[in-house]
Amino acid sequence: MAVIEMPIVVTLDRVMREKTVSLNELAAQVGITNVNLSHMKVGKIRAVRFSTLDPLCECLGCQPGDLLAFKPAEDLTDGDIVCYPVELR
Repeated sequence: MAVIEMPIVVTLDRVMREKTVSLNELAAQVGITNVNLSHMKVGKIRAVRFSTLDPLCECLGCQPGDLLAFKPAEDLTDGDIVCYPVELR
């Protein structure tokens, strides 16, 4: 099986730094666990529910596109936080 990285880049870490909000503070405001928010922050996710995305955007004062971005695989850099690799069957 081939494994590819999904070219969805998670930029939650950058937005949190810009808004100077901590992981614990944001998790409490959004109503999710620190662990789940941490997984999202580092790209260890396969999906994001709208019921999670909505309060994230509200608390951070941003749009969904500020937290997630499409980037072609050939343009990915070492600093990009991408979603979990996906196995092709």
